[in-house]
Amino acid sequence: MTRDQIFEFFRRLAEDNPAPETELEYGNAYQLLVAVALSAQATDVGVNKATRALFAKVETPQAMLDLGEEGLKAHIKTIGLFNSKAKNVIAMSQILVDQHGGEVPDSRDELVKLPGVGRKTANVVLNCWFGQETFAVDTHIFRVGNRTGMAKGKTPEAVEAKLEKRVPTPFRRDSHHWMILHGRYVCKARQPECWRCTVVDLCSFRKKVLENPRG
Repeated sequence: MTRDQIFEFFRRLAEDNPAPETELEYGNAYQLLVAVALSAQATDVGVNKATRALFAKVETPQAMLDLGEEGLKAHIKTIGLFNSKAKNVIAMSQILVDQHGGEVPDSRDELVKLPGVGRKTANVVLNCWFGQETFAVDTHIFRVGNRTGMAKGKTPEAVEAKLEKRVPTPFRRDSHHWMILHGRYVCKARQPECWRCTVVDLCSFRKKVLENPRG
């Protein structure tokens, strides 16, 4: 994709959805951090179902420590890998209390030191809570970046680096939301729904599905 095509790609998505947001539910930075950490290899819908009751009780790292690992497991047992995730969330919460005064740091370097927090999770928190221009490359963004030709790369890090270079200024803060939503609902993994895609003419994917197979 050319620079002009990338600009037009995001312009159209922005026109359709001027204020995109994560579909994870949270009330503060700590709850967002927990929700994103829990969402690895899980759906946002599944995480939200588990965290509604949890977040009604737990708003701070100290409250999570008071709940304890077993109490946390009881809330998130419907989420994949819940045992290891519970252990990480408790360890993360302890570090936040001990080293950060119970606050979520606004630095990627500090965030990725926390148990269960990788670069993607850190980027989501920095973007959604702190308003930083980051590119959190999940499976949807990885697919859309490669499939459209906007940001081709063999690893999430490579796709992130391409997006960092190629996404124009007006769209940088919200670009990863538009790409996630586009990948989740239109440019789907098994079969992209090109017949209803607003940016189909800008995309370099060769095997476009231009007719709805279901009629």
